[in-house]
Amino acid sequence: MTKKILLVGESWVSSATHYKGFDQFGSVTFHLGAEPLVKALAGSAFELTYMPAHEAVEKFPFEMAGLDAYDAIILSDIGANSLLLPPDVWLHSRTVPNRLKLLKAWVEKGGGLLMVGGYFSFQGIDGKARWRRTPVEDTLPVTCLPYDDRVEIPEGTVAEVVKPEHPTMQGLEGAWPVLLGVNEVEVRDRADVEIVARLPEDQGGHPLLVVGTHGTGRTAAWTSDIGPHWLSPAFCEWEGYGRLWKNILGWLTEKQA
Repeated sequence: MTKKILLVGESWVSSATHYKGFDQFGSVTFHLGAEPLVKALAGSAFELTYMPAHEAVEKFPFEMAGLDAYDAIILSDIGANSLLLPPDVWLHSRTVPNRLKLLKAWVEKGGGLLMVGGYFSFQGIDGKARWRRTPVEDTLPVTCLPYDDRVEIPEGTVAEVVKPEHPTMQGLEGAWPVLLGVNEVEVRDRADVEIVARLPEDQGGHPLLVVGTHGTGRTAAWTSDIGPHWLSPAFCEWEGYGRLWKNILGWLTEKQA
C-alpha cells in the first residue's frame, strides 16, 4: 500500500552582487535541497509531496484534516517561525490555529513525524530555527539545545550503527560514506527512545538517528542533512541512501500494536 509523505522545507532563495571592474549587477537564485531524496523515493511505496519552505508559510495545513492526508511528515531545514508567522499573523495581526500544536496532536493520534537536520532544524544556526520548547519538540525523541547547535566536521566522519537489528537499518551493510556535520541534540531518557546510529566517540558521540514514540504516533530525529552540504556527494550516491530513507519512513508509518 502506498504511504503518503509530506516533506516540508529544503528550499531557499539567495541573492548575490557581482562586481566586474567599475560595474556591478545583482542576481537571485532559487534552490531546492531535497533532490537526492526525491530521486530515491521515485517509484517506491512512498508518494512524496514536496512543500518548499516559502510555500509552507501559507500552505502547510491549518486543520487536522489536512494533516490526516499524510502518513508521515518530514520537517527539514525550516524554522518554527515559518509555521508560527503566516501573513495573517505577521502582517494583519489576525489569529490562526497554532500549527505546532496541531502537529503535536496529529502525532499523538498516530501520525509519523521526522525532523531532519540542517541550518534551520532543531535549534539551528545562531539558535534561529527555534524548535526548542515548542509542541513539536515535545513529540521528538530528542530535545534541542538553547543555542547554536551545529557540529561542523570539515574533515568528515563516518557513522557508527549502534542497533543494527533495528528495522531502520535493514539491508545497510558495511561502512557508511562520509558526512560533514550534524545538529547537536539531547536524547530523552525514556524506555521507548532508542539511539540507532551516532557519531564516533572522537567526534563527540553525538546521536545521528534517534527513534521514539509520542502518543500512538512514531517520531524520529536524523541530525544530519538530507543532502549537501552535511551529506557528502558519496553519501547521496551511496546505494544505501535510498534504503536508509525508505527504512526510516517504513518504520515511521508502521502503526503501533
